[in-house]
Amino acid sequence: MRLALVQFNPTVGDIDANAERMAGFIDRARRGGAGLVVFPELAVCGYPPRDLLLCEGFVPTCVRAAKRLGERHTAGLTVVFGCPLPVDQERPHHGTANSLLVYADGRYLDYHDKRLLPTYDVFDEDRYFEPGDRAVVVRVGPWRVGLSVCEDLWKGEDAGFASRYANDPDPVGALAHAGMDLLVNPSASPFVLGKGAKHRAILRKHATRHGVWLAAVNQVGGNDDLVFDGHAAVYDPRGRPVAFGSGFEESIVFADLPAAPGDAHSGGGEPVDPLLASPEPEQAFRALVLGTRDYVRKTGHARAIIGLSGGIDSAVTACIAVAALGPDNALGVAMPGKYSSEGSIRDAHDLAERLGIRLLTVPIGPAFDGFRASLDPALRELGERALGERLPDVAEQNLQSRARGTTLMALSNRTGALVLTTGNKSELAVGYCTLYGDMNGGLAVLADVTKRLVYDIARWMNANPRAAGFARPPVPEASIAKAPSAELAPDQRDQDTLPPYDVLDEIVARYVERHESPARVEAETGFDAETVRRVVGMIDANEYKRRQLATGIKITSVAFGTGRRRPIAQRWRPD
Repeated sequence: MRLALVQFNPTVGDIDANAERMAGFIDRARRGGAGLVVFPELAVCGYPPRDLLLCEGFVPTCVRAAKRLGERHTAGLTVVFGCPLPVDQERPHHGTANSLLVYADGRYLDYHDKRLLPTYDVFDEDRYFEPGDRAVVVRVGPWRVGLSVCEDLWKGEDAGFASRYANDPDPVGALAHAGMDLLVNPSASPFVLGKGAKHRAILRKHATRHGVWLAAVNQVGGNDDLVFDGHAAVYDPRGRPVAFGSGFEESIVFADLPAAPGDAHSGGGEPVDPLLASPEPEQAFRALVLGTRDYVRKTGHARAIIGLSGGIDSAVTACIAVAALGPDNALGVAMPGKYSSEGSIRDAHDLAERLGIRLLTVPIGPAFDGFRASLDPALRELGERALGERLPDVAEQNLQSRARGTTLMALSNRTGALVLTTGNKSELAVGYCTLYGDMNGGLAVLADVTKRLVYDIARWMNANPRAAGFARPPVPEASIAKAPSAELAPDQRDQDTLPPYDVLDEIVARYVERHESPARVEAETGFDAETVRRVVGMIDANEYKRRQLATGIKITSVAFGTGRRRPIAQRWRPD
């Protein structure tokens, strides 16, 4: 039997268009000789639909589209695909299930409701869905195919939440008891750096424990802050790999299984798993490119604007924008101020030339002088110092940043291009960013990328320009080599007020992503206690800024976004 796993990229809520594109993939799979076609979780509506599921008419529209798709486009094969279904057909608003539908040769066969509903990190499925309560096995020729959805297989093991399901029935065990030969697992599991090896181990464990074939297919694409990486996989009952899907792109992954479950498999060479073969900076780059491309496209934009400072963050953001949208759809804007160095201006021009993008130069001096002319008299009337009268002056620094942010937003308003902010996770953690200044924009590309990883991505692109989609190394070496600086004050350096980034990033990883206490961080790292507590205090104090951050692309276990819900007005102080 030939199996086709479709790494599908839906647009959330574009139900009819999603179904039409699914029909096209079914036709391609049929021409490829497939007998069983499997799409990801909630493919009809896209994942995550969030509160769209509560909108009157949304679920019925999904059901109608699913019915048309199943009845009109499944001739000659069996198709499994995800769709929300009302739990009670007589009371469609009484409850909804995260379901799989099975159609064969134009006829409805069965459905499966997801049994384990994740409610942690970015997941909130208990808010929307009712859990299923039965094990569903369907016949595809001589094969008995067991149906599961995402968390039914993972049980929180991949994210450290396995204890949540300690008292729940095991969906996979129930399917094995029902006599399945092949376990299929459509999912919409967000990409997280470092999670791939754990996912693969869980798949192999299920295949070998139950002595069954296993086929997993994940959604691909970016939806708001989440990126889905595809990377479909098929394993035989001994846990040996049969086929793998590419990452971060739509595709159909074909796998040839024996004609019947008991027949010998023809085998062949063991395929290379792209999920495990690629280094972390490459995976981060590809996830950010996909997330940027889909966010821009799915929100109805075509072009992007990036403020280019000559620094590493704006350089990497611009490279991602060009890789995602093409050089003709990325506009760089240099906005030199009175503290900008000649080297930084030169590096911004070098970057634009390497990327083949247009670069505008808009000095902020006149705008800043205009603000001073208006504000200095008012400040003196209040008995305060004039801007820049005594340095360092945070108000003066922030006003420069806001002049730049206003410039970018004006260009965005006039051209319709989306502003991409350039701040990284390390800076956002400690508030090294300006509200309504460098935080202005529609998408925060690097919001979940620490400073060290920004450098790693830059070095990977320069070492592998063609693999990244560039004709030559895209990032000027000067942008990599020089000390990071916001250039908002004379001879300013990030490390004037921040600890070294290798220290800062480790504290951020432990306190934000692993939820460790300052005492544990100090004990296990040997970092200076005052440094740790100062950084933790800065992280806690700047939650209000991050709450106003543009949507950021999540690539780690805990990002500043929907999965991290810290109150702003609170007085808990660890230790």
